[in-house]
Amino acid sequence: MSSPAAQQFWDRLRLTTQSRIGLGRAGNALPTTRVLEFNAAHAAARDAVHILLDVPAFVASIAAVGIGEPTVVESQASSRSEYLRRPDLGRLPASLEPVPAGSADIGVVLADGLSPRALTEHGAGLLAALAAVLGEKYSIAAPVIATEARVALGDHIGARMGVRTVIVIIGERPGLSVADSLGIYLTHLPRPGRTDADRNCISNIHPPDGLGYAAAARVVAGLVAGARRLGRSGVDLKDTSRADELTAAPTLTLE
Repeated sequence: MSSPAAQQFWDRLRLTTQSRIGLGRAGNALPTTRVLEFNAAHAAARDAVHILLDVPAFVASIAAVGIGEPTVVESQASSRSEYLRRPDLGRLPASLEPVPAGSADIGVVLADGLSPRALTEHGAGLLAALAAVLGEKYSIAAPVIATEARVALGDHIGARMGVRTVIVIIGERPGLSVADSLGIYLTHLPRPGRTDADRNCISNIHPPDGLGYAAAARVVAGLVAGARRLGRSGVDLKDTSRADELTAAPTLTLE
């Protein structure tokens, strides 16, 4: 058994991270409480992957954001099981006929990805934050909800929508510390055949412990503006949304 001072040290340190540190010992094993916590986290991660998106309820929550009636599309993966076994099918649309063509500046695709739970919990809030920031400068097409979807499916949808930039909001792969994290993938001039080198990613969006909606939206706004100036997104486009904050930060002086 650790001393009270050591226990207090680890208790304070654990407040600064979601990592499993200073778990203690019970003989040659972990304490039962820590084992149960691990098993619960593992079960939550598995559930986040396998539980399907409640499409009607999610459509209603996205429609309530107020930027248009959402359209629903499916990938070529016919089931969750096939989606997990065949990532290639998740990148291809079963049909794009429901998606209206237009000429908006920005299109938003909300994809279940590897954590439909993350999309359910954070999708509407993140979309509202994006609409508030981007709607001041750009036209935004009605959102598209994609099921059994991988990131590259957004390129097909964006090309069909006729937008200059597509933003894919997608459930990220769950881990043992976070099962409800969203990622954003931004592609300028989307079209089938784009690669990961053509996109910019913002990860770990899951307030209150991860990146917040408003902060993520500010980064996206900076990337959209940069992509329009540069004419492309991806490895040549850098996030400069915090440049002013860093420049304005006080400088420490040693006396």
